Amino acid sequence: MPLRPQNDGASPRATVVLLTTAMLAGAVIGVLGAAFRWCLQAAEGLRGELVDWAERLPGPGWLIPIAAVALCATAAGLLVRWEPQAVGSGIPHVEAVFLGQARPPRLQVLPARFVGGVLAIGSGMVLGREGPTVHMGAAVGAEAARRTGLNTGDRRLIQAALGGAGLAVAFNAPIAGVLFTVEEVTKSLRLRTVMATAIAAVTAVLCARGILGNHPDFDVEPVVGPALAWLPLFAVFGVLTGVLGCAYNVVVLWLADHVAAVPKLPTPVKATVIGAVVGAALWLAPLTVGDGDALTQMILSGEHFVLAIAVGLLAARFITGPLSYSAAVPGGLFAPLLALGALWGIVFSTCFGALWPDNTSSLAIPLALVGMTAFFASTVRAPLTGIAIVMEMTATTSVALPMITATVAAIVTATVLRSTPIYDSLRNRMPVEPDGTGDTDREGR
Repeated sequence: MPLRPQNDGASPRATVVLLTTAMLAGAVIGVLGAAFRWCLQAAEGLRGELVDWAERLPGPGWLIPIAAVALCATAAGLLVRWEPQAVGSGIPHVEAVFLGQARPPRLQVLPARFVGGVLAIGSGMVLGREGPTVHMGAAVGAEAARRTGLNTGDRRLIQAALGGAGLAVAFNAPIAGVLFTVEEVTKSLRLRTVMATAIAAVTAVLCARGILGNHPDFDVEPVVGPALAWLPLFAVFGVLTGVLGCAYNVVVLWLADHVAAVPKLPTPVKATVIGAVVGAALWLAPLTVGDGDALTQMILSGEHFVLAIAVGLLAARFITGPLSYSAAVPGGLFAPLLALGALWGIVFSTCFGALWPDNTSSLAIPLALVGMTAFFASTVRAPLTGIAIVMEMTATTSVALPMITATVAAIVTATVLRSTPIYDSLRNRMPVEPDGTGDTDREGR
């Protein structure tokens, strides 16, 4: 994807309008995304307090988290019924709009995504905040494009750019936001796209940091980069991660298809049942549910996990994530993928340490970090985005070479296994809804 330095035929005035729109809309999604993250943090705290309170009650206290998560899932499902565009991640819809296969997100996506996401993710369902934030960013971009009178190509570009700004806010990662738009949404490298996304992402993250604070998402002690002699081990780890990522995609799609095919039950009722299952898991094993940030922080802080517990958490989240996504409530896949990758890194590190004669404890954190990038890349097939997300969220660059090695191995493995990237599969399941303009030029040339 060579970067095209020309302005693609656009006039200087059109470029100024585009970039100004990106900056102003970026400020909006920065504030909105920060508020969304703050609400999710508050909801996570309330969730923990609710479980603690239920444990102290006489009688069947376990019914309280089950009922609470089920009610939240029901409410989120009803919001999706009110605004169908709020279903699921939102990223496949952003990509479909850019490709001219769907109409831009409506403005009512904002309250549906915001409230529905807080209810679903905050209650403990295994979903990520990035999907709603990306979609809210795209909705802000689409509305800004309508108000400024941008042409059809630039309307698609600005909603894609603001989707990247939404991801930047979700993970406090502006570089990853730019790479996400280029690598995953537009799949092209053009100067106007990069400039618009960069301005939107930087503005959004600045606004969000002004509200939430200027610090990485994960607190990680300085990590010593593994010796070059360990690179073959990371390559093997990447191959196995690629297989695991392909299997995860199969589980996500299988559950989504089969839950959707259940007859006689409306979507809110299905969400209620799945919410009740997640509520039971919240009561029995809290680390098996939620977006996974708390679990990832524990791993990156060096907390020791017994192998049986790490394997159990990996297996449980391998199911609870796709099951939560099949509820068709607002929520994404990214954050749970990162937690799974970190868990898988710990499982692999523990197993390898039991076989290797020398002490390999220094590889645990590097393998967890590399697992986050490689697992993400094998499922989404956006390697640069995954690497940038992990580096920016952890402020760690010392394991860059093992990350690249394992990520490439994971992607090659997924390609050999003919696994379709998860967002391509989800987008292909969406009904085609042409935007009605008849303009198939995606770059506004």
